[in-house]
Amino acid sequence: MRSTNARILNRITRSLRELQSHRPLSPSTLARLRDELAVEMTYHSNAIEGNRLTLKETLLVLREGITIKGKNLKEHLEAKNHQEAMDFLFDLVDTKDRIPVTHHLIRTLHQLIVRESEADLAGRYRDTDVQILGSRHRPPPGYRVEEQMGLFLIWLRSHKNHYHPVEFAAIAHHRFVSIHPFEDGNGRTGRLLMNLILMKAGYPIAIIQKNDRKKYYQALQSADSDDPEAFVRVTAQAVERVLNLYLRVSEKSTPETRLVLLSELTAETGISAKYLNLLARKGLLKAQKEGRNWYSSLANVGEYKRSRLRKRS
Repeated sequence: MRSTNARILNRITRSLRELQSHRPLSPSTLARLRDELAVEMTYHSNAIEGNRLTLKETLLVLREGITIKGKNLKEHLEAKNHQEAMDFLFDLVDTKDRIPVTHHLIRTLHQLIVRESEADLAGRYRDTDVQILGSRHRPPPGYRVEEQMGLFLIWLRSHKNHYHPVEFAAIAHHRFVSIHPFEDGNGRTGRLLMNLILMKAGYPIAIIQKNDRKKYYQALQSADSDDPEAFVRVTAQAVERVLNLYLRVSEKSTPETRLVLLSELTAETGISAKYLNLLARKGLLKAQKEGRNWYSSLANVGEYKRSRLRKRS
């Protein structure tokens, strides 16, 4: 694990401990935050695959049952089905039972994802060969999918303790989509599986945002070449963003901890917004991305400066 990823993963571990020290959070606060994150996850995961519903439209479809003019039926069904899959995921974690990842569980996730939009494919491993558009990677032929998925499940059981939980979830996601076990819906199913692994380990979900689609796919391609570091970093930054949301609702904000645009930190810190942006993208500065903008705080910049001083001494 490279030092950059080690830094962000250690930071996530510290933030998780801090969040655990604030628990229990009020049930109403947790329910509201979970509800908002489920809608956000549904929007971004579908948008990465080409669904044209906006975040607001996704909310209207899921909460009000409204039909959005100019958007097709499949896009509406994808939103509804993904929300049902998220509910299933949260219910699994809430049971506190040790639910193993099995062929049946993975097929169930996929079935929920495409239940109405592509019912004929729901929950069925492919038996045909496929090609991933825009990628040099070639998934295994159809007749080897069941075998490869069996090996994947063995890997999940035997390597769980070999990695940091966030790193393990990211690598598991890549290994799953590299097999591409279904004819369609692999990305959405893989992101759900990744989040199941994270939540079972006590972490919040990771939401890969639509604006990071290009970076996400480029990182997956690097992982295809046995270099998973970029994909681990993309996943870790997504986890840290949601973890920061939980921390923000669990503690009182101060001028030092308040999240602001990086450009607003320049006057106080003497560091240019361009350099702060570079630090955020590399995971060196604790920051949160919303849309195309990065946000951080004076406290986070101070933590970065102290880490640099410790490194030099």
